[in-house]
Amino acid sequence: MSVQLRILRKKMGITLEQLAVQTGLTKSYLSKVERGMSSPSIAVALKLAKALNVQAEELFSTEAVPVEGYSLVRRQQRNVPGDQAASTHVPLAQHIGQRALLPFMVYPPRSFGHSAFKEHLGEEFVYVHRGSVEVDFGTERLTLEEGDALHFNAQKSHRIRTVSQTQAELLVVVHSSE
Repeated sequence: MSVQLRILRKKMGITLEQLAVQTGLTKSYLSKVERGMSSPSIAVALKLAKALNVQAEELFSTEAVPVEGYSLVRRQQRNVPGDQAASTHVPLAQHIGQRALLPFMVYPPRSFGHSAFKEHLGEEFVYVHRGSVEVDFGTERLTLEEGDALHFNAQKSHRIRTVSQTQAELLVVVHSSE
């Protein structure tokens, strides 16, 4: 995302400071994302995409839109992370154009220490593919086990952490009409 974010930002003629104001993020954080020193959450990617007036998937890919009209991402094409402190989002689609669904594999951190509450427009669907997670809505916490699914209004503040011994792996699909 880092190189693509910088290219899109410069193409739009927006400085880091202007992007920070538009997204409510700090210039320092955005600089780290552009340099590949920080991986943004889905909510941040959606904010960046909205500020740059692009589809969120354009922040993750530099390939041309395929003539076939579909996106295929093979397992071996994804970078599956090891055990780490910060949440990692791996996009599962490329070039989905005007479609409003954004699918990701998400590997939540083990602690809420690195995870601020997030909220964004649209809906979010979470399927626990591996492990167990705790979803914190601020006033309520839910534990999801392997095979469980959760669908909610993404404007509801939320954060997720791994609570199983093995790193949890989630299929997260975000729908945003904007």
